[in-house]
Amino acid sequence: MTISIRLTDDEEERLDRLARRTGRSKSFYVKTALREYLTDLEDAFAADAAIDAFEAVGRRSRPLSALEAEIDR
Repeated sequence: MTISIRLTDDEEERLDRLARRTGRSKSFYVKTALREYLTDLEDAFAADAAIDAFEAVGRRSRPLSALEAEIDR
């Protein structure tokens, strides 16, 4: 599948410079960035769903700092 995007002049120059410096294609870096971004988004949505499911059965979540304080006692 082909996708067309508009880059700013700065983004295009940075991508060109990186591709030239490494000998990789610009497409390689765009696909790599997209793959990593999608993975991060999927992880974030999965975490939100897990918290929602946890709290839906009446359990309460706590901030990490509260758990760390409890462990340090």
